[in-house]
Amino acid sequence: MRHVLVTGAASGIGAAIAARFRGDRLTLADLDAERLAARARALEAASFAGDLADAGFASSLVDSAGDVDVLVNAAGIYPATPLLEMTAAAWDRVQDVNVRAAMLTTVAFGRQCAAAGKPGVVVNISSGAATRARPGAAHYATSKAALEMLTKACAVELGPQRIRVNAVSPGFVTVDSTANPVTEEYAAAVSVNPLGRRGLPGDIAEAVHWLAGEQASWITGAVLRVDGGSTAGAPGLPLHWNGATAVQEGDEHV
Repeated sequence: MRHVLVTGAASGIGAAIAARFRGDRLTLADLDAERLAARARALEAASFAGDLADAGFASSLVDSAGDVDVLVNAAGIYPATPLLEMTAAAWDRVQDVNVRAAMLTTVAFGRQCAAAGKPGVVVNISSGAATRARPGAAHYATSKAALEMLTKACAVELGPQRIRVNAVSPGFVTVDSTANPVTEEYAAAVSVNPLGRRGLPGDIAEAVHWLAGEQASWITGAVLRVDGGSTAGAPGLPLHWNGATAVQEGDEHV
């Protein structure tokens, strides 16, 4: 039985990931102590409530959990902030939760695995915002781009210790977010994709569970985009430009 530590596990994608690992030994972490306690009871899991922006809490979490086999860094915040209203404090908090905490937990996990002489798996939860900017999300998009590079850097350094590090990058996923609710118009605009539906937390959980398993044993440093194909292209674009018909084979269009 694996011991799986999931941060950001009280709600949304993190909660779905925790539920997908039901049957393994689970330890959950989140800032929302009340929701976390309820989730932990439902999954018969251990739990640690705390703020991952606190370097001390993030650094000690893995050791507090003890003998972790799989680390899932799902904790993240997305406070919409127009660029011209950005403050240093607002910027720093997003980086601290979304990037620094993942670095600290991964370092602690790597040390724990090295001391025990055992392999391990890390899966980070990124976002489509890492590659596609959007208004009000400069701090968030930057943090997720940094998280993807952190994933690759950790994969390179920890690979010789048999620790695999990957990331899952969700497209627009329907979650119950009281901290940052979105309008239906916004959701419709950002969730257009070739498969024609919005993502569900379970879609992301399945990808994480697969990456943590033996089927993915030769995969590390990868960013798996689970987005219905939205990064591949927009299916609704017309077959013409400025009223002209689509170019034919052999024509050029610049």
